[in-house]
Amino acid sequence: MPRYFIKLSYNGTNYHGWQSQDNAVSIQSTIENAFSTLLKVETPITGAGRTDTGVHAKYYIAHFDSKDSFTKEILNDFCYKLNGILPDDVAIQEIFPVKEDAHARFSAVSRSYEYHILQRKNPFSISSAYYYHGKLNIDMMNKASSILFDYIDFTSFSKLDTQTKTNNCKIMHAEWILKEDLLIFTITADRFLRNMVRAIVGTLLDVGKEKISMNDFRKIIEAKNRSDAGSSVPAKGLFLEKIEYPEDIL
Repeated sequence: MPRYFIKLSYNGTNYHGWQSQDNAVSIQSTIENAFSTLLKVETPITGAGRTDTGVHAKYYIAHFDSKDSFTKEILNDFCYKLNGILPDDVAIQEIFPVKEDAHARFSAVSRSYEYHILQRKNPFSISSAYYYHGKLNIDMMNKASSILFDYIDFTSFSKLDTQTKTNNCKIMHAEWILKEDLLIFTITADRFLRNMVRAIVGTLLDVGKEKISMNDFRKIIEAKNRSDAGSSVPAKGLFLEKIEYPEDIL
């Protein structure tokens, strides 16, 4: 059965995350409803993974199967019509065919997130960034970020009582960059645990505030205890930025 990837983006402010759930509006259910309306048949959509309530995605991939094969022109028309059905805070950029065994979640080889921190109040960005007005030692935060490369078990930054079989992740990139009044943290890994990025950012902020040292940061990771790490920062500043797939999925 032909399989198609959907490239999309969304502002997560008004949604209870990606995954469909009872008595709550999700991105997944919103897109499935749009597809079912357009195709006149119930169309399950599989996403690249969960995002929590209020988290955004500049780049997200989902897939669906169809008994029909569609041309590029038809798929482009689908994008146009779906965007007319979907609310303004969800947008489809592209739909394209992939191999039948390509999977939006399990075929991904890496994911990248950004976390945005406003250092000066901005009414146009306040809904999509964490406003923190205080002195931060960004150099220390970057040095602590590089410590993440020395470890694979990130239990200390994971939400408790999850169903994952392992808390091991390989982090390939972690860096803070200041762009005018916006402080951006970018992190790339082969996989992420529930709440992992927000917990890492909250703990790195403690480093930036000079509340904890480099050695303290190492001890927090090695303790494998969520209560030792810093508080999770608000969801509104988190963006799924990129998902990488093997070239041979097409």
